[in-house]
This record gives sequence, C-alpha cells and structure tokens, in this order.
Amino acid sequence: MEMSNLEKKKNETEEEQKPETRPQTESTEASKLQIEELQKQVDQYKDMLLRKAAEFDNFKRRIESEATNIVRFATESLIDDLLPVLDDFERSLKHSKESKESDALIKGVELIYLKFVKVLEGRGVKTFETVGKEFSVDYHDALMQIPRKDLPPHIVIEEIEKGYMLNDKVIRHAKVVVSSASPEEQSEVKQTESSINTSEE
Repeated sequence: MEMSNLEKKKNETEEEQKPETRPQTESTEASKLQIEELQKQVDQYKDMLLRKAAEFDNFKRRIESEATNIVRFATESLIDDLLPVLDDFERSLKHSKESKESDALIKGVELIYLKFVKVLEGRGVKTFETVGKEFSVDYHDALMQIPRKDLPPHIVIEEIEKGYMLNDKVIRHAKVVVSSASPEEQSEVKQTESSINTSEE
C-alpha cells in the first residue's frame, strides 16, 4: 500500500513538472528567434554605418582636394607677383617722358601698360586714392613725415608706391609721405602738455 502511494506521488510530481518544461522550451526558442532578429538588425546597422563612414571619407577627401586647389590657384598670389611689373611700367613711362625719348616708344609702352591695367581690373584689382586723404593704417604705409604749415597733421602729401585692392580687400598698402605738425606747432603742443601736467601736480 505504501509503495503504491509512493508511486502515485512520484507520478503526480512527474506530471506536475512536465507542463512546466514545455513553456520553458517555448520561451527559449522565442528568445533564440529574438536574438537572431536583433543580430540581423545589428548587422544591418553596422553595414549602414560602414557605408556612411566610407561616403564621409570620400566627401572629406574631395573637399580637402578642392580647398587645396583653391589655395594653390588663388589669384591673389598671382596678382601680388604681377604688381612689381606694373610698378616697372609706371617708372618706365615716367622716365621716358622726362628724358624726351621717342614718342613711338612711349605710346607703345603706354598701350602695354593700359592693356595690363585692364587685365588686372577684369580680375577685380583696383587702386585707391591716397594724396589729400587722411592717413589710415588700413590703406597706407607711412615712409616719412614732413612738417607742413598749410595742412593739418596726418594727411597724405605724396604717394611713393600705389596701393591695390582685390575686390574689397587691400592686398598692398600704399607707400606714402604724411604731413606732420610744423616745429612751432609741435613746441606749442609740448608747452601745453607740460602746463597741464604741472597744474595737475
């Protein structure tokens, strides 16, 4: 009797365990399917990321190459190299007129000069007025100062070398001579300054 009771209990226990095993196996299979699906998504995103990274590298190389070419072939450096030639033309014309050389030579040089200026203007190069203007560090390089009674200080009185702009950017400052106060005015300013300093003390 006791044995049959034991067997019954054993059978009951086995039967209780069987239904639990079935859902556990099903959930394991579902988890495996879910993991496989997630792995596919990871692989897909990884592939997309690698493609985008490759596209970005190509884009970056292309931009770097274009930027290098822009710097390499910039017109500013070319024009900067041509400006001394323009200066030589101007000096040659000035000298030819002063020494009364052949008119034909002067006219020929003038034509070359005008053609050269036209080419530069077509590229956006232009000169700017200096004589009679107030000195500005943005446009001028002062080579010397000359005392003048007829002008206020810091006025450009002579242009030694022209200044040039490329579009709206100064690419070469004009070399100029600037007016300064006369010695009498300078001594007056010094006396005024010294009297102010003594009164403050």
